[in-house]
Amino acid sequence: MSSRDPRRFLRYLEAERKASLLYRALADVSDGERRAALLELADIEDEHAAHWVDKLTAAGVPIPQPPQALDPDDAAMVARARAAGMDGVLADLEQAEGDNAGMYDDEPDAPDSMSADEREHAETFRRLRGAPLQAGSGGRSDSPGSDPTSVITPDGTADFGEKWHRVDASGSVRAAIFGISDGLVSNTALVMGFAGTGTDRGVVLFAGIAGLLAGAFSMAAGEYVSVASQRDLFTRELEMEAAELRDKPEEERRELELIYRAKGMDRATAKAAVDKIFADPDKALDTLAREELGLNPDELGNPYKVAVSSFLAFAIGAFVVVLPYLFLTGTVALVTAIVLSVLAMLIVGGLVGRFSGRGILRGAIRQFAVGALAAGVTFIIGRVIGEMTGLSSTGLG
Repeated sequence: MSSRDPRRFLRYLEAERKASLLYRALADVSDGERRAALLELADIEDEHAAHWVDKLTAAGVPIPQPPQALDPDDAAMVARARAAGMDGVLADLEQAEGDNAGMYDDEPDAPDSMSADEREHAETFRRLRGAPLQAGSGGRSDSPGSDPTSVITPDGTADFGEKWHRVDASGSVRAAIFGISDGLVSNTALVMGFAGTGTDRGVVLFAGIAGLLAGAFSMAAGEYVSVASQRDLFTRELEMEAAELRDKPEEERRELELIYRAKGMDRATAKAAVDKIFADPDKALDTLAREELGLNPDELGNPYKVAVSSFLAFAIGAFVVVLPYLFLTGTVALVTAIVLSVLAMLIVGGLVGRFSGRGILRGAIRQFAVGALAAGVTFIIGRVIGEMTGLSSTGLG
């Protein structure tokens, strides 16, 4: 069908009418704010349908009668909601709205607000899947994409407190911890492999230092690129949100109000909260970034900081197994390197376990098991290669 053929409006009209009928049917099996949100979505779909009726009428295309019953798929969804509750169908609704979010992007006869509405519908269903937020009670939403530390206070402002909930969003602590672990395991395995060949101390020492520098620079570069790219993406998202807030403030206000209502706030409280937030443009952008994008503008990550911490952490971990070969030789150096590596693995694993909340003992054992396996395998391979090449006959010198 041609993009200029007004009969294409019939497809839009049918989709909007079907959606309205579905949302009203689901509202009948819901209550509270979920019911109110569904009815509001249905009203928006009716507004969209009226727009296409006007377009069809102006083009002289006959208007079909509205559907009187749900189609089989929608009827089955309502039956599931009635039997098992709305939670069982919200994911399907979110998926369906997400798939149709760009339906009007290339339609010149659809106003911009219509495209924005369709995208907001998917977001509304995503929020409806989250735990309700009790206004003024200090409750938190753990819904996907929301900031779990945000609290709506009685005066309508957002509090992003509870420091014990905070994580290192900048990535520097994560990079440091895993940098030490990677450096320790990888360089221990490398040094044990060379030591297993029976080659002399100088070769083992050179291999350890080379592995330390190569791994540290590689990890720093990788972390820098990763965090810098993520920061660029987040910055772009914030710039787009700022533009929408500047150009379409009422739509953004409505979207935030729907988000809060989807979390469980009543209409009056949600409106009061949004009015309070939008009184300050900076606070409005900050709140929209957290609630709509799931971003914390204060913690976008510093690529330089992460790169430096990654380099130093990897180097520290990798240096443990190198240290004995700076001062000792032969079997004494090998045994000392093994003992230091085992102790370091247990300590680092315990710290990782404590940091992650999984338990010190569990973290220590897991780190030791992984490191010992890697080092043992490479030592055996090195020993085999040493026997094949005759290096082992010179001893572990």
